[in-house]
Amino acid sequence: MRASAARLVLLVLPSVVTLAALSATVAIALAAQERTIREATGERVLDVAESLADLPEVREAVAGAMSAGSPTLLADAADLAPATAILQPIADLVGEAAGVYYVVITDDEGVRITHPLASERGVQVETANASVLAGDTFVGTEVGASGPSLRAKVPVRDPGGTPIGMVAVGVLESQIAGELDDAVGALLPWAIGALVVATLASSVLTAAVERRFRRLDVIAAEHAQMRRTATALREQSHEFSTRLHVIHGLLSRGDADEARGYIEEIASVRRPVDIGDDEARADQPVLAAMIPTVRAELHEHGSRLRFDLALDHDIDEGIVSVVSNLCRNAAEAGAANVICELRHRGSRIAGAVDDDGPGVDQRIARRIFTAGYSSKADTTGLGRGLGLDVVRRIVTARSGTVEVGRSPLGGARFAFELESGR
Repeated sequence: MRASAARLVLLVLPSVVTLAALSATVAIALAAQERTIREATGERVLDVAESLADLPEVREAVAGAMSAGSPTLLADAADLAPATAILQPIADLVGEAAGVYYVVITDDEGVRITHPLASERGVQVETANASVLAGDTFVGTEVGASGPSLRAKVPVRDPGGTPIGMVAVGVLESQIAGELDDAVGALLPWAIGALVVATLASSVLTAAVERRFRRLDVIAAEHAQMRRTATALREQSHEFSTRLHVIHGLLSRGDADEARGYIEEIASVRRPVDIGDDEARADQPVLAAMIPTVRAELHEHGSRLRFDLALDHDIDEGIVSVVSNLCRNAAEAGAANVICELRHRGSRIAGAVDDDGPGVDQRIARRIFTAGYSSKADTTGLGRGLGLDVVRRIVTARSGTVEVGRSPLGGARFAFELESGR
């Protein structure tokens, strides 16, 4: 359960990391974009307000409106009409040119001389202005008659530097939000493109990880099969050693007949099958013993085996193992006819086993000599695919080669060459 959970996490993790990184990048980009827009807007409204407050026309008009009201009796729109007539066109022109929502100019009590809405002229501003009318500059967001806005307030001073009014320039928060939406719209195609690329990269990485997991599964299955096979072979080796001790004991007492009967009982010795005229010479006892034994085994599979021999001397157990495994492999593959050829070539033996079975698919030709590989189902639980691995190991240990190809009989041809061992 833990392994499955860990595997799932490793498969999902690349996608999660990719999406998280992309989301964080987009969020940071949007935050940086919003901060940039606000900073630029704040600088813009402050520049506009300071420029207006320094205009001689603004100073003269605001100075002329000071006498229209007092702290106890504020001026109204009618009282400020002369100053409004001068300043409103300037405020409208500057506001349109600078792209701001409003430009408001007030007298020394904070009563509006100009405003985009005529109804707001002659009305004292609602937000705190005491510090600005005292000579300070303000930049920030406030809620006024037009709603929340990012605004700058700058004092208007007389020639002596005394504050006599103020200029307020503002941009609505909704306008800033609209600029941010435009920025998001410009960023969106890049974000989508990055998402597509990141998804493809994540998919490739996930596929690579999944392929790795599958390969590990195959290796784990092969190791498990090899462990089962090794266990079975150890048990068989122990049993074989025990039987050898029994045989040794019987022969030591001189009970040759009982020893022979015991061997026939435990080994299921096959009766020789006389279906060929090939024979070994008197000085080739191992070869003579191998021929009927291998032929009898193939006969039980329904296969006919013929030998083609040209040997100068006897063979050893290594050659017997190679020949018997290759012949058995041909019979188990379904061949009806098998031919085994053995030749001496100096100090080496060259041989081949041909059959008329289904042959070997060239796509798997390199894998058939691997331990545990078999195209046949394992019904014993002890593992299959051992015979060709044995052949490979014997041939390799004796400086030889073994190759598989197409036989003239129509099936497979296993050709080998190795040191004769004598």
